[in-house]
Amino acid sequence: MRSAPTILHLDMDAFFASVEQASKPSLRGKAVVVGGLGPRGVVATASYEARIFGVHSAMPMAQARRRAPNAAYLVPRFALYRSISEQVMGLLRALSPLVEPLSLDEAFVDLEAGGAARDERSARLAGAKLRADIRAVTGLTGSVGLAASKMLAKIASEQAKPDGLVLIEPGTERALLGPLSVRTLPGVGPATGDHLRRAGIHTVDELAEAGEDELVRLLGKAHGHALFAMALARDERPVVAEREAKSVSVEDTYDVDIHDRTRVGTEVRRLAERCVRRLRAAGLSGRTIVLKVRRYDFSTLTRSETLRGPTDDPVVVREAAARLLDSVDTTGGVRLLGVGVSGLADYTQEDLFAQAGGHADDLPHEEAETASAPEPETPAERRWSAGQDVRHTVHGHGWVQGSGLGRVTVRFETPVSEPGRVKTFRVDDPALEPAEPLPLVPLRPGEDEGAGAGGGSVGGADQAGLSFPASLPKSRSGRGGGAARSRP
Repeated sequence: MRSAPTILHLDMDAFFASVEQASKPSLRGKAVVVGGLGPRGVVATASYEARIFGVHSAMPMAQARRRAPNAAYLVPRFALYRSISEQVMGLLRALSPLVEPLSLDEAFVDLEAGGAARDERSARLAGAKLRADIRAVTGLTGSVGLAASKMLAKIASEQAKPDGLVLIEPGTERALLGPLSVRTLPGVGPATGDHLRRAGIHTVDELAEAGEDELVRLLGKAHGHALFAMALARDERPVVAEREAKSVSVEDTYDVDIHDRTRVGTEVRRLAERCVRRLRAAGLSGRTIVLKVRRYDFSTLTRSETLRGPTDDPVVVREAAARLLDSVDTTGGVRLLGVGVSGLADYTQEDLFAQAGGHADDLPHEEAETASAPEPETPAERRWSAGQDVRHTVHGHGWVQGSGLGRVTVRFETPVSEPGRVKTFRVDDPALEPAEPLPLVPLRPGEDEGAGAGGGSVGGADQAGLSFPASLPKSRSGRGGGAARSRP
């Protein structure tokens, strides 16, 4: 382990919910829950105000609504979140070439590898500057942990939440870890935690006192050795700059079980095409096609087929998925379907296209996809989702608060305005159109005020047509601003 706290862990505070609060002035300081809004939806992120009521990530949305009935429930806007994430990751990569993203809102950084820090003082300065830069570019807050290992840096960032910085000084690791719950350590989930509890082990100190042999007996060789080392604050894992993708997949959960076999087939074809679009966007192809089916009784089946070589052809993937579906009994109904591609490569094998049957063989990829796609259904009325960006020809930019019974309610406000007025329209009002998100921070003089989140970008990050200018905003977190909170 290192002699200086030069590994940094950044965790953006309630990321999705904080973006929504920054984007919508009327929600700042209020309970916000982001996730799937259907009967089977789950919570993606809850704001700190919603967490007071016991709402947390991965909770069924129905349960969240019972606990916090007055919260704002919004659909995710992933394109916006990804764009802001790229801005943040750009700031991290300016610190070091060794950045290990864990998700859109979380990453490790090796400050020593980039020359950004070499001791406690320089590490603390780098962490404080990073937090200030993130606020300047995005208007959001992030919590920073600094330590001599990845495990301890992550524990430090958790202690820093929300909106703080915690540095664990070398030599104090064992004293800090000792009284903490075993669930604090990586790899100790609910099942392992319960197993240890039944053995009378509740804290990290008790884990260390149990000894390596006892932990191996309880948990197996690999897990037992790893946990004993962590209990002694030993963690030699390096920060890994690139984490190679192992698969690309898409899946949908349906509000009502699908019983019609034809409809199931249509959904599988649609998912296969979405999966191929993701493959191509990443410049990848794959050899193994995977079908996932969760049935009415929650039983989950997976089927796979490995091709002769990698492909990114929609016809090949679609037909392989259809063959896999033939081997699955969907009697009783289907609640979830997914299609994935693994065995990834950065090239395709052209002769695989011959595997696609029918006349699609002779068509270009795009034409084949169009020829086999079902005719789109024309909806009876336009659908508006809670949280969606809209623009009205008279009232300007706003977001959907809710819709139903042929009406849609919109609050007209922007990230830099005061809380706006609410108006209701017919769902088919021609003056109301979907819109791109606006930037979360004010544009500097001379910057483009075009549609979407146009503006300057950081570290070359600019995704999905969205970027954010680097001007210092007021606090938009709903929890107030102020200087960085720093604890030893």
